[in-house]
Amino acid sequence: MAGRERVLRMSVELPLWRALAGYRVLTMLYALGLCVTTYDQFTRPWIAIGYDAVLAVWTLATLPRVRGAVSCTKGFLAADLTIALAGVLLTAFADSHQRIAGGPTLPTIWTGGAVLAFAIKGGWRWAAVASTVVAAANLVERGQLARDTLHSLILVWVASIGIGYVVEVARASERTLARALEIQAATRERERLARDIHDSVLQVLAMVKRRGTALGGEAAELGRLAGEQEVALRTLVAGGLLPVARIAGDTAVPVAEPTDPADDEGPDSAGPVDLRTLLAPFARDGVSLAEPGAPVPLPPAAARELAAAVGAALDNVRRHAGADARAWILVEDEPADILVTVRDDGPGIPEGRLAEAEGEGRLGVAQSIRGRLRDLGGSAELISVPGQGTEVELKVPKGALAARGKKAERR
Repeated sequence: MAGRERVLRMSVELPLWRALAGYRVLTMLYALGLCVTTYDQFTRPWIAIGYDAVLAVWTLATLPRVRGAVSCTKGFLAADLTIALAGVLLTAFADSHQRIAGGPTLPTIWTGGAVLAFAIKGGWRWAAVASTVVAAANLVERGQLARDTLHSLILVWVASIGIGYVVEVARASERTLARALEIQAATRERERLARDIHDSVLQVLAMVKRRGTALGGEAAELGRLAGEQEVALRTLVAGGLLPVARIAGDTAVPVAEPTDPADDEGPDSAGPVDLRTLLAPFARDGVSLAEPGAPVPLPPAAARELAAAVGAALDNVRRHAGADARAWILVEDEPADILVTVRDDGPGIPEGRLAEAEGEGRLGVAQSIRGRLRDLGGSAELISVPGQGTEVELKVPKGALAARGKKAERR
């Protein structure tokens, strides 16, 4: 919905409606001025004065009608066009035949505003109908097809149809953009749910499968069922997700809840969080934490996402390198970036294994690590040499975090 609201705010129709309102007022003043300056040349000046008075009142009273497509109804368009046509036809009664042949009509170029309203409201087809009706009225009023009359009518006809076509194209583009924003939001939500499921449900199912197989007996059957559910859930993760209940695993992995890391960084936020406090629980047997002596402040959501990525990297160490593998976490607060490196002394990752795992629906690295860093505006680099362990470098530019903070404040 937020995406649709942004599209509406940037709609090309809004400036067109504002321009139309200004055009109607200016051309109304022009018609009044022309009537006053040529008053003594009219055969029946009271007709011109009466019509221009009606035109002025109608133009000013209907300004709210030309603020947008909703208020500019079909009934208003019909009435507006009727006012314009009446002025064109009344010219023959208010002026002499000699002046009619080469002079302007009573509404003058105000008539173009009535046609443009049709173009903005309904597109080029509505504009073609309205401009054709106005052209017919002008021919009836003049009684002949002079060259200057033909040029004026063609100009109005082409301009109105062109504007109507542009409006139709703009509307189609806005619908496409709105749909793209919805797809992007849905994709981000699926990725977030995939990360949460990987950090919780899938880990629990994998643990039950391993321990059930190790225990044997009835526990082995339970492990087999857990393995089947793990495969089914990974298929859902790869193809599209439904919301699931959170299940705590046996690994302390802090998981972020907001869809967008900047969603909870508004004015009421509690302020920056020291990243060191979120990474401290990871320092246990087999895991060493090296951190700066000073706090490493980050926006709360960004800190939780980064800590969750570290937790996912450590879980990969535990599951793939074995319980005896050691891991080291290094936190670096550089002038332009926050760097967190997770390194282990396991057997490493064979070449091509990551792409193969992602194809099987195992999205630990793709979503839980790289997906989180991408959402933060950062990057995750994985370096692995068979037999020499694996190193995951998580980098978050401080500039990206500052930009997200400003975005949250604008919300």
